[in-house]
Amino acid sequence: MPPRQPHLKAEFALWSAGSRLVVGVDEVGTGPLCGPVVAAAVLVKPHTRKIKGVRDSKTLSAAQRERVVEQIKTRALAWGIGAASVAEIEQLNVRNAAHLAMRRALRNLPPYDHVLVDGQKITGMEEHIGPYTPIVKGDASSYAIACASVLAKVTRDRLMTRLALRYPGYGWEHNAGYATRDHVAGLRELGVSPHHRRTFQRIRGILEGDQLAFDLADEAAGEDGAGEEEALGQAQMRQT
Repeated sequence: MPPRQPHLKAEFALWSAGSRLVVGVDEVGTGPLCGPVVAAAVLVKPHTRKIKGVRDSKTLSAAQRERVVEQIKTRALAWGIGAASVAEIEQLNVRNAAHLAMRRALRNLPPYDHVLVDGQKITGMEEHIGPYTPIVKGDASSYAIACASVLAKVTRDRLMTRLALRYPGYGWEHNAGYATRDHVAGLRELGVSPHHRRTFQRIRGILEGDQLAFDLADEAAGEDGAGEEEALGQAQMRQT
């Protein structure tokens, strides 16, 4: 089955109701064993035309994301990036850290009318970001959110590639911190880096010398060593 193509139904409904400045926001990085959570917010032009190739970032290859990300930046009215650090993930838990990253991304935009947020309703979010509409699996259905999804993913992947130069051996330049086989092998050989999330069960188990933590990470990586981002994210969320 081909990947779902995002549409502009939610955006057009808001434009027609008088909310001209509509933002899509999404985050990436709740599932990895290390690194920050990164969010992006994209203020799309009213009645914009879609950029060919933009859809949920998880359904695009790295090369496909790179091909469209500069177009997203150029054709948007504005865009913003926000992040939550490993320390904030440890303090707040990864879900709340993701919400913090979203708020920070939105603060980097000029005034807007309405926000489309990927996911379910977030308690207390409206007082921070103003009127918003949560859309479950919004990165697959809303064009504005899909744009944010791509921008957030590319930004975080580039960051993890830079971190890989300082901490080689974990494969972050191609696994972005997810529990792939080469990442697990790096943990076995090198131990835990300052950028690993020590409150996550697998990392905590490794610090405590629990061999099961390595076995769980191997299992999550799958036969080819690269699990789906969404599945890994859900598994990791259950463990925090």
